[in-house]
Amino acid sequence: MRTEPKLTRLDRVFARLDREPERPAHIDVPKMSRHRIVLVAATAAFYGATVWAVVITSWLVRLDWQVMFFRPYQQWSEIHWFVDYYVVLGQRGPTAVMVAAWLGWRSWRQHTLRPLLALGVSLLLLNITVGAAKYGMGRLGPHYATVIGSNEMWRGGDIFPSGHTANAVVTWGILAYLASTARAQRWLSAVSAVTSLGVGLATVYLGTHWLSDVLLGWVAGLLIMLALPWFEPLIARAEARIFDLRDRWRSRRSGTASAPVSAPPVVVTPLPADRDDVAARSPRAPAYLAPGPHTARSERTPVTPAGSRRPPHPERLPRGSTSSAHP
Repeated sequence: MRTEPKLTRLDRVFARLDREPERPAHIDVPKMSRHRIVLVAATAAFYGATVWAVVITSWLVRLDWQVMFFRPYQQWSEIHWFVDYYVVLGQRGPTAVMVAAWLGWRSWRQHTLRPLLALGVSLLLLNITVGAAKYGMGRLGPHYATVIGSNEMWRGGDIFPSGHTANAVVTWGILAYLASTARAQRWLSAVSAVTSLGVGLATVYLGTHWLSDVLLGWVAGLLIMLALPWFEPLIARAEARIFDLRDRWRSRRSGTASAPVSAPPVVVTPLPADRDDVAARSPRAPAYLAPGPHTARSERTPVTPAGSRRPPHPERLPRGSTSSAHP
């Protein structure tokens, strides 16, 4: 009875690292459905309402000041060390490197550039939209506030919306966006939401952001993730263009390597006609090569030259004859 070997967990991990022979066909590209368009419109409306609530110094600004005066970093000082490490999950440099490494391996394994291109497009949209909003509204943070109860807008700051929160939504949400199964997409979406919300609350705990900054940063990141399917045709064209350039480079390289190297022409200089040895030299007969297999030197029939090998001598007699004169 033949039994299959039982694979350990490490064996299954290494089996997953094997490269797939071709791009998997079961991975669906998200499209802008009517439901998603409604979500984009609702999220954009909530984004505008949050900005307007801060501009008019509404109850949201009063809540910001109440949280700031509460000083969470003094109320729960024992978790300060953990929050300092946890907030790194929202920094763009470390998170982008980690996510890019994972998506780069997926791109190599699945023979596609879509994961890396989707990450690049999402980070580009994040820098443009969130960066423009930060410097456009110029809100000061809690540590640099000047007037109690004011919204601190247009005073040269750059904290509204929260970049840490928006970056956490995008960098961790792109993993859920590129998930190959519905179950993985649901789990990764939940993990991304909890992680990004925790990063935002960590900035409020440290006193670097208002609560409204975190709320708007979370909405800004969600808006980018919802609008990302609009850029899928651009990602597909960029991927086709890059693969086309790669194929051209490979064909050009292989053509250059396989082309025969032509030797320089040999110029034959004729001998001068006034030399005496040219006229005396007779043309050599062409060599005739008999067909057939080549034989080794030991298998060839020895050829004995005719006549004697000794040079002729006038006083030397042939062997076997007797001389008539003796001294």
